[in-house]
Amino acid sequence: MPRSIWSGAISFGLVTVPVHVQSATEDHSIRFHQYHLEDMGRVRTRKVCELEDREVAQSEIGKGYELTRTQVIPISDAELRELPLPTAKAIEIEAFVPLDSIDPIQIGEGYYLAPDGQVAAKPYKLLVQALGRSAKVAVAKYAWSGRERLGLLRVRDDVIVLHAMRWPDEIRDPAELLPPPTEVSEEEIQGALSLMESMSREDLEGPDFEDAYTDAMAKIIEAKREDRELPEVPEPEKPGKVLDLMAALTESVQQAKASRGEDADVHELPAKKAAAKKTTAKKQPAKKTAGKQATAKKTSGRRPRSA
Repeated sequence: MPRSIWSGAISFGLVTVPVHVQSATEDHSIRFHQYHLEDMGRVRTRKVCELEDREVAQSEIGKGYELTRTQVIPISDAELRELPLPTAKAIEIEAFVPLDSIDPIQIGEGYYLAPDGQVAAKPYKLLVQALGRSAKVAVAKYAWSGRERLGLLRVRDDVIVLHAMRWPDEIRDPAELLPPPTEVSEEEIQGALSLMESMSREDLEGPDFEDAYTDAMAKIIEAKREDRELPEVPEPEKPGKVLDLMAALTESVQQAKASRGEDADVHELPAKKAAAKKTTAKKQPAKKTAGKQATAKKTSGRRPRSA
């Protein structure tokens, strides 16, 4: 069972729900240390006091705020825990909003909030069921690690999850990244929608959503441990140079269907058929035209091809 990161309470109007916080995620990445390659001795980072020129223990290290190069204000962990904020001891719910009203770029790390003792069981369950029925999420404020944060509360399998959120002014404006003005046809949009539909699925289960990097790294470590040859690196497929956007979309739909074992035959996209019908409709009056004028047009049309 993961250790508790923080203990406090959810404040919901006059209702208080004592909780303790646990991380909702795990990192399974393979970690490396630094070594001296000549003798494989471990290379470590040592903490040295610049004034005394000596290594100091962790118990001697604290936090400080640099006002000037010569004046530093020390701040203790106890002072950080006793910040004069209502959110220092509680997760204060400020509002309830639809989830789709929050830009996902604001949402960060997730934490499970577990009820702290029997006294918290009923108000905890009350908040879980209220959130579930309202189809909304709660936006709250809380203070951890020396700063006040914004958070999002939602329900996952009857457990309240707290997501850290970035403040609106922490999100950079993407306007400068916009591409040059360009036009996209309705036919191309329909082609992209067809590709999205061919790639749609109900879940994120299966080999496509497994950590291939960690698995490959584990194979390399095992091969080196057993003094075997390293696994061969598969040759990546070279993407073809496609200048026609519609051709690229059509081919992508075909590949997506083939990879899922579906019928790989891809017919013309609906929007493309519609465009072809419009072209035929315009040409029909010319076919019905009779007489010398029509004959002259046909004759003049053959001369360039026989030249």
